[in-house]
Amino acid sequence: MRLPAKVEYACIATVELARSYGTGEPLRIRKIGEDNGIPSKFLVQLLIQLKNAGLVASTRGAAGGYRLAKNPANITVGDIRAAVDGHDELVPNASGDSPAVRVVLEAWRDLTERYRAILDETSVADLAERAGQHSESIYYI
Repeated sequence: MRLPAKVEYACIATVELARSYGTGEPLRIRKIGEDNGIPSKFLVQLLIQLKNAGLVASTRGAAGGYRLAKNPANITVGDIRAAVDGHDELVPNASGDSPAVRVVLEAWRDLTERYRAILDETSVADLAERAGQHSESIYYI
């Protein structure tokens, strides 16, 4: 199972927005992109999808940018995935009605349910907190 790049990048951007949540200052696309190695043109498309889903808001103008539209504790990775990708099921190649095929298809359904549960249990606030812990443990000499 591979995580699509657009879901990964949307999660990264949302975590960056969560880290500045509450400051009232929107983040610029260029900053998010440069800090995280995300192409700006791709990032714009993802942020528009997140905005259409009600997860982020934008501000126009010289001091404009993006910010979260909700508390990061109320946004899950599942919300982000649904906003930018929409696909979260393992698609099996097997077909037929043999016992082996049925058992394998049941296993794929179970895996998909667990995958969804993890995405829906993981909030952007959780990820932002973990990102903060990682940045605190970096030492510069």
